[in-house]
Amino acid sequence: MFEYFYNEIFRSVIIGFGSMFNGIEIQHKNESDNSVSTLRVPLAYGPTQKFLARIEQQANLNKSTQMSLPRMSFEFTDLQYDPTRKSTQTQQFVVKNTTGSEVKKGYVPVPYNMTIQLSIMTKLNDDMLQIVEQILPHFQPSYNLPINFLGDFKEKRDIPIQLEGIQMEDDYEGNFETRRSLVYTLTFTAKTFIFGPLTDVSNDIIRKVTVGYVAGSASPGLRNPERDISYRVAPRAIQDYDDSVVTTTTENIDSTEKVITVDDASQLSAATYIEINKEEMYIEKVSGNNITVKRGQDGTEVKEHVLGSAIKTITANDANFIEVGDDFGFDGMVF
Repeated sequence: MFEYFYNEIFRSVIIGFGSMFNGIEIQHKNESDNSVSTLRVPLAYGPTQKFLARIEQQANLNKSTQMSLPRMSFEFTDLQYDPTRKSTQTQQFVVKNTTGSEVKKGYVPVPYNMTIQLSIMTKLNDDMLQIVEQILPHFQPSYNLPINFLGDFKEKRDIPIQLEGIQMEDDYEGNFETRRSLVYTLTFTAKTFIFGPLTDVSNDIIRKVTVGYVAGSASPGLRNPERDISYRVAPRAIQDYDDSVVTTTTENIDSTEKVITVDDASQLSAATYIEINKEEMYIEKVSGNNITVKRGQDGTEVKEHVLGSAIKTITANDANFIEVGDDFGFDGMVF
């Protein structure tokens, strides 16, 4: 039950969270309101206390040193299960890797909320206001962060990052004219999902079925001979999985046209299937660059298509990528 697996879920969310804030800049202006310097605010992972301790060791914040202000840090501080986003425990999903050579399945991920704190430390109040003003408008109160999970399988999910609150702190030393450090702590909740182990689904779909039966009738008075017949069927993909674009349309196509002119029909042949904008078609005849088709095969919607629409072939290779839960057709042969 508890076999080893590691999907790097928390790591992916933490890295994605940090990437949102690694391009923040501040500007300093002179008396004429002209910018005299632009500084990108450094960002690092770690607790605020560590950075404040280093500040305490260097009283002169204007001195060139490895630790100076402004600076930002963030830290993963809490993890809570989120029952409001719970889904059916037996529901499964299917993913394939970027090359399409491997298909796996797993149970739907479990919803968890990650608490992440972003600390902003500055010496000047104007620096703080510049930084905060670049962050807050994007959270109303959440921002959807797209993250690729599951490594090479790249299961892309939008993770809501919700701003929960802001805590402000002034740290003075000496009189009120000397500001030692100004610290704002922004608390966020990342509504993520925890994926379990994945298993291979190559054997989950029945690839071929052979049915035997007796044709004819043995009823008295009838002369129809009896004979054994076998009928073999295999799943046939009704959509393109490997993005095999072979040509394009050279005209607009309405919903009634059955003869389509394409840019190059050299890779198309009769008695095969193609896909144009999710509509499946069956090629009856190829004549030059004109193809005669049956429209809306296997229940797909008959649509209008514009000039330049991609034409994708549906081949036996696509049948290898039929996913659990997909609709598919059958080919067949009597022998």
